[in-house]
Amino acid sequence: MKNKLISLPEACRFFRDGMTIMVGGFMGVGTPPRLVNALLDAGIRDLTLIANDTAFVDTGIGPLIVNGRVKKVIASHIGTNPETGRRMIAGEMEVQLVPQGTLIEQIRCGGAGLGGVLTPTGVGTVVEDGKQTLTLDGIKYLLERPLRADLALVRAHRADRSGNLTYQLSARNFNPLIAMAADITLVEPDELVEIGAIEPDWVMTPGAVVDHIVNPEEC
Repeated sequence: MKNKLISLPEACRFFRDGMTIMVGGFMGVGTPPRLVNALLDAGIRDLTLIANDTAFVDTGIGPLIVNGRVKKVIASHIGTNPETGRRMIAGEMEVQLVPQGTLIEQIRCGGAGLGGVLTPTGVGTVVEDGKQTLTLDGIKYLLERPLRADLALVRAHRADRSGNLTYQLSARNFNPLIAMAADITLVEPDELVEIGAIEPDWVMTPGAVVDHIVNPEEC
C-alpha cells in the first residue's frame, strides 16, 4: 500500500505560482488552516482560488486575499471579507461570482468527468453573458462547464492511513466534492487512525481519490 502520510514541509512541494486551487470551507469552517498557512508562508503568488467564499480577513482563505497572493477568485459570495471587494473594485484581483448551487454542481461535474450541468439559474441576467444556452420543454437553461483544479486542500475530521475520510458536522460542506475535482488532493485531518478503524458506512471520501495526508501529529 502506498504511504500517503507526509509532513507539512513535504506538502509544500506541490505549491507553485499561478496554480488553480480548490479549498473547502464555509466562512472558514472546514478550511484546512495549516495548509493555508503553509501556502501563505511559501510565498506562492498569482493563485486562482475556487471556494464557496473568501471567509474573513483573518480566517479561512482570507489571509491569502489580504496578502495579495490571489489573482482570481471563483466563489459564491465575498461579503464577509471586505478586502476581497476592495481588491475587486480596485482592479487588483478578478472575482467571478457564481450562484452557490451552480458552483458546487460545476465542481461535482469536474470530479465525475461530466461535460457540464444545465441550470435555469442566471437566465436573463449577466450570468448568461457568453454562455451556451439550451431550451428543453420550453425552459431555457445555461450550460455551466465543469470546474477542476491543480490542487485541492481538504479538511477532514478523521483519516485512516489509506486516505478514507470522515467529516464533522457542517465542516463537511464542499470538502468531499473538491477532493474529487483536482489533480492532486492534500488532506489535513484532525485525527489519523489505522486502517479498519473507520467503519465502511462512515466513509464520506474514499481513499482512492486522496493523494496525500498531512501528519496531524506535527506541531
